[in-house]
Amino acid sequence: MAKGRRPVLVVGAGPVGMTAALALTARGVPVTVLEAGPRGRVRPGSRALFVHRRSLRLLERARPGLGARIAAYGTTWRTRRTLYRGREVYARTAAPAAPAAADGDELPPFTSLRQVDTERFLYEACVSAGVEFCWDAEVSGARVAGGEVAVAAADGRTWTSSHVVAADGARSAVRGALDIPLEGDRSEGYHVVVDVAEPDGDGLPVERVFHYEHPGTGGRSVLRVPFTGGFQMDLQCHADDPPEDYDSEEAVRRWLPPLVGERYTDQVLWVSRYHFLRKVAASFTDPGGRVLLVGEAAHLFPPFGARGMNSGMADAEAAAEAVAVACRDPARTPAAVGEFAAVRRAAAVFNSSAAGAALAHLRPRRWGRAAQRAAATLAPVVPRCGAWLERAPYGPRHGPPGAAPGSPSPGGY
Repeated sequence: MAKGRRPVLVVGAGPVGMTAALALTARGVPVTVLEAGPRGRVRPGSRALFVHRRSLRLLERARPGLGARIAAYGTTWRTRRTLYRGREVYARTAAPAAPAAADGDELPPFTSLRQVDTERFLYEACVSAGVEFCWDAEVSGARVAGGEVAVAAADGRTWTSSHVVAADGARSAVRGALDIPLEGDRSEGYHVVVDVAEPDGDGLPVERVFHYEHPGTGGRSVLRVPFTGGFQMDLQCHADDPPEDYDSEEAVRRWLPPLVGERYTDQVLWVSRYHFLRKVAASFTDPGGRVLLVGEAAHLFPPFGARGMNSGMADAEAAAEAVAVACRDPARTPAAVGEFAAVRRAAAVFNSSAAGAALAHLRPRRWGRAAQRAAATLAPVVPRCGAWLERAPYGPRHGPPGAAPGSPSPGGY
């Protein structure tokens, strides 16, 4: 094999890229992962908390035992609670997990853990499976010619391959080099998301809590979600809120205590700010079917609904299957890659639409706010009003039958 030649390249060693590498290896396709960061790099924060059962099953198929290990480490809470201006309007605690099904599937509906931990489990699985990594390989471009893809790094190194799976994130250099645009929009208002460690001893209940117009935040809505070792707070800010008043660690120490108590003031692990992004690539592959876009290289969704990483993992498995078919029988490349691109883009469009519905509820116009207020008033006597207030911030969770493969499973956030 010529110097720099690899059977298949995966660009990006995040959760989606490593899922693609494992899925390719499980299909007998040798793979090299190019990662811009150094060996041993740890990316802070919990950009993605939830791994849904569908994703856990996918990881089990790629590397037996992996989904079970992630599920066992993560937290599966059973209580969902919703409040409106300080008054509870919905609460439900699911029954304990049922015994294993006849097929032996003991995986929970979801598990919640910091992304740094998910990446740790995936990397250990990749190393065990023999996946090759090239570190400090910041990809600056890609070019398709003569039935091959040439990938260039910023330091001058190049690699060639028959196929590339691009999992290099929202600012994907591979997508940019292929001139494939992201289409969609971004919200005006923003959210501040904070990871908080749970000190030893009795802490907050292990339950997901969404609070409409929390009195302790000046009427801003806030979400609390537990994960193994702590919890995440997601504060919905107004478009005209000065970011420095909310998204610095100093600012967080001011607004966090009214929500969870003084004991967490010094337990802040990570702070970030995000806008609701709803963007989908115009195409998930190049015209020749040699480059396949997955994860945030192909679509951007807000954290609400847990659509991003879970949909990206489904992208990764579908891309691996298409590449494996193409490697076995090159004549089938157009059909295999074309099906991947069509199915996964349909899933992304559905998820983008669902995120839009969630955004419309989280940032309602006057009539929408009035509907929420009326539902909160009726919730004690009309339970479905409380159920609507509980479900609506996350958007629809199921698409039309067969229309949205990879859309989130029930049981997550």
